[in-house]
Amino acid sequence: MLELEKLIRRIITRVNVNLREFNFKVDSYAEVLPLEQLMKFYAFYGVTGDHPLYFNFEKSNIGGSYFLGKCQIDHSVLYKCDIRGDELKRKGDVFISGEDQILIDEDESIRIRDSLLVKTLVHSHSFDPENLEEFLIQNTISAHYANIHGSPMEGCFLGTFATVDKTALHSCKIGAFAYVNTGELYHREVLPGKVWIKGSGYEFIYNHERDVLAKYINRPVPGKMPEGEIMDFVESRKKEFQTAFDTIAIGQPVIVPQNTALSRYAVVKGDTRLSENVLICQRAYLDNAWMGPGTNAQENAYIVNSKLEKNDITAHGAKIINSHLGEKIFVGFNSFIRGSEVTPLEIGDNCIVMPHTIIDLAGPLEIPANTIVWGLIKSKSDLSENSIQIKELEMVSRVSGILRKGRMTFEGSGAKFVEAFAHRIEHILEANGAYFSGQSGSRGHAQAGQVIAYNIIQPYLTGRFQGLFPTMDIKP
Repeated sequence: MLELEKLIRRIITRVNVNLREFNFKVDSYAEVLPLEQLMKFYAFYGVTGDHPLYFNFEKSNIGGSYFLGKCQIDHSVLYKCDIRGDELKRKGDVFISGEDQILIDEDESIRIRDSLLVKTLVHSHSFDPENLEEFLIQNTISAHYANIHGSPMEGCFLGTFATVDKTALHSCKIGAFAYVNTGELYHREVLPGKVWIKGSGYEFIYNHERDVLAKYINRPVPGKMPEGEIMDFVESRKKEFQTAFDTIAIGQPVIVPQNTALSRYAVVKGDTRLSENVLICQRAYLDNAWMGPGTNAQENAYIVNSKLEKNDITAHGAKIINSHLGEKIFVGFNSFIRGSEVTPLEIGDNCIVMPHTIIDLAGPLEIPANTIVWGLIKSKSDLSENSIQIKELEMVSRVSGILRKGRMTFEGSGAKFVEAFAHRIEHILEANGAYFSGQSGSRGHAQAGQVIAYNIIQPYLTGRFQGLFPTMDIKP
């Protein structure tokens, strides 16, 4: 295990140098890695006719990680990560940046260098117009269940359940349960629990109260696992994934319609039903879940004792418990939506649950249709303070000033903000194949995901290179 330990120390040193201005060291976050366990997990990659195959790595421990598409890994430690390259740009595509249209010269690849990612999702394509053909993550450490979505970064740290979305980062520290979608950040520290969205003509900021947030995700003690109710919820169910990963061939636990994709690395139990054009990704967890037409459960999503009617989006890491969702509802990254049998949650059609929202009910609650919600909601009074009707937000402009509700601040054009979300929701539904009919509508992940072949890779079990995977070079 000597070479593996040297590799981890190399990464720690490089990240510490990049973050020295914050007087912050990442050593303690690496200490929670179960080195003895890393060599026991096989990695696996998916092969389909729809994705260019380019899997190349050296001196890397990639234990338990999943790869799809054109990925290149150098000197990296990935532990139970999902690296999805199914939406990478292709040669000949046109990337639009403002008024500029940029032609893509070659197929884009995901490249991860000198980085230690723990149970992290990397997905989509780079939104950095300066580096369009390479989605690069370098000199970076991310803690448990972080999301890196279309966000190249160098010299950064991401805390537990942090999300960086469509944002290029340079020497930044992102706190636990923080969400950032701002385009680009240099040498910035984003405090835990901050939800920050900044686009062309608008800015949304919400700050979770630190003491209250600690109940759900607490600052980890150096060398120990993070704690809190969200972490407990996930960790208490992790053993149920063991069967999926220990078994090479596994039958479908439920009826899967013709145009629906259910990953063999998902957990499905109870009275779960899947409709047409549904996408269930690897490491999703369904228990007594009713998945209506065009709905999805993305990586690390949990849907328990809940019904999703139609075209609902459960983004990466979102958790929905004892809830009933109407049609076309977006539940954002790492949100924690929890009702109970005696305090159920009803969400009306066309609602937007902002990323990193916590709904943890003390009594029954119904969220009206066409509502945007955020923050922490336990009761009807919390909902009043942490929500707004979409039409009301559309009327907010720079002329009318700044909108403040509780711990949320919005400035700029509400219409542009709503338009951006509507466009994104439509893109996700189309990309997932929610509208596919066999004759009209485009094929998406729900259709292409039915024909994925999985291949496993295992590390050296003894000797100097124990725990490392052999160098591989797989090209089309």
